[in-house]
Amino acid sequence: MSSQVSALKLFDLIQSHRVTAVIHVAVKLGIAELLRDGPQTLGELAKSTSADEQSLGRLLTALATIGICERTSEGSYALTEVGAGLDGEAKQSFKSWAIFEAEMLSERWSGLLESVMTGKTAAELQGLANSFELMGLTPEHVTIFNAAMTELTRLVTPDILRSYDFSGISHLMDVGGGSGELLGAIAQQNRKLRGTVFDLPRCAEAAGNHLRQIGVSDRVEFAAGDFFKSVPTVADAIILKSIIHDWNDARSISILRNCRQSLPGGGKLLLVERLMPETPGTADDDKAHAMSDLNMMRGPGGSERTKRQYRELLEQSGFALAAIHPAGRFNVIEARSAQAMQG
Repeated sequence: MSSQVSALKLFDLIQSHRVTAVIHVAVKLGIAELLRDGPQTLGELAKSTSADEQSLGRLLTALATIGICERTSEGSYALTEVGAGLDGEAKQSFKSWAIFEAEMLSERWSGLLESVMTGKTAAELQGLANSFELMGLTPEHVTIFNAAMTELTRLVTPDILRSYDFSGISHLMDVGGGSGELLGAIAQQNRKLRGTVFDLPRCAEAAGNHLRQIGVSDRVEFAAGDFFKSVPTVADAIILKSIIHDWNDARSISILRNCRQSLPGGGKLLLVERLMPETPGTADDDKAHAMSDLNMMRGPGGSERTKRQYRELLEQSGFALAAIHPAGRFNVIEARSAQAMQG
């Protein structure tokens, strides 16, 4: 690669934050929803959004260069398959994630240097316990966060359902299960399964509404509590999606030990997490894992871990690693009681 090519590649990487900004404006203007039913002219879009027509045209040009929309032969603008994901009604929408990334994470990452220098999270630098306490100071941020997490879970769920057979489980508890998106989908696929969504009381209403809406509320219930204090003794298997990566080792072990105490001797623990390679390369997955790791460092204080690190974490919590089931960019990490594995 020539020095000029390398320099231009670096230049583009440095400017990549502009892509997030462009997508965020498109989301706030509702461009995807306006183009949902077919192409529209610049004039039509300007009228619908109340935006300056010339400036909107320049935005649409930028959106076309990154594959969100495209200019038709008639001069109108049409939504691409990629851009359709910015529609809030899309089956796999990332509208809420775009808002989360632009309005919350971009600001958080602006202080990354301070976290690297001090080893402290954004919340700790402000004298607060963790990012969830910091987020709770702004109710609007809680709403944005919950919507974004639901979208991410919706993306990962099909891979989880393909990678792991839940048919042998009679009662599954999703610890930190939020609105019940994952457990609800598992229950829909496994008609005999009973389930419990366990999370903070503030998640009860959203979970109840979602579970009723998808028709599993007769088998899946919500239980309120704090997984740092205790976990209900109701299930023969526990699943935690993107929970352990939020926390440092000490806090993760506290959660996992509470899960261990709540499970029967032969119970299963399922962690849905990214797995960092021991030596990350430049592949897209490796980059995604590394960026998520920095997000955990700046945010709640956790990390993305390697297989070896998860094995050690589980062993310190009374579990033994049983198997790893790849699920797209994530994995279902299966563990059981160390005593049961030895027996």
